[in-house]
Amino acid sequence: MNQVMQADIKALLNKVPEVTLCFWIIKVLATTVGETAADFLKFNLDFGLTGTSVVMAALLSVVMIAQVRERRYVPWLYWATVVLISIVGTLITDSLTDNFDIPLAVTAGVFSVALLATFGIWYWRKRTLSIHTIVTRTRELFYWAAILFTFALGTAAGDLVAESMNLGYGVSALLFGGMIAAVAAAHFGLKMNAVLAFWLAYILTRPFGASFGDLLSQPVADGGIGLGTVVTSGLFLAAITGLVLFLAVSRKDVIEAEVAS
Repeated sequence: MNQVMQADIKALLNKVPEVTLCFWIIKVLATTVGETAADFLKFNLDFGLTGTSVVMAALLSVVMIAQVRERRYVPWLYWATVVLISIVGTLITDSLTDNFDIPLAVTAGVFSVALLATFGIWYWRKRTLSIHTIVTRTRELFYWAAILFTFALGTAAGDLVAESMNLGYGVSALLFGGMIAAVAAAHFGLKMNAVLAFWLAYILTRPFGASFGDLLSQPVADGGIGLGTVVTSGLFLAAITGLVLFLAVSRKDVIEAEVAS
């Protein structure tokens, strides 16, 4: 098989969606669900932090295996993986903080180093961090490792700003939302590198979504709006399902892959 034919086949196998407006909307919704669903399982269903962590880690493992074994991007499977990894990332940070009394600042620092190390090894091995080249299992494993660390880091950063610094959920959401807007402005107005802008925005949407989720779900007395975790999780899961169904039918987020080395 010649190189042209190999490139054509690989172009059909890219495992992630195009970065569109729908992508970012679902991403923010998924990060919010990661925060509210974890709280729902821990408190409303009385699973506790450890029990919830075990159950969700097992479920993520099953879905992740299915995702990695797929030969191409499947919208429902991809986004199910994102939602579950969002929940597990939240639980990892919560476990380190609540079960082991590790300060949020330390947790955020550790996950920052882990994320930078993942990016460093990924770039050293593949010479690109572009999501348009997720066409091999090795690249996909690097991609999901980076996603997990962004969720864990985002949870720690969001909680650190909203709680430890006593800024509140609303101010925290506005702060991280403003940072996302600044990255977008730098990309579109100042021609910031697209790959760098993507990963910066991806990292920042996690604390934004976590703060936004807490703002909606937490009681008024604690600085939230008081919708509760059940209502917030249900509404956002319904919105995610609707958008994913739209993408599955329209295929607007299917992309051609760059040739992988």
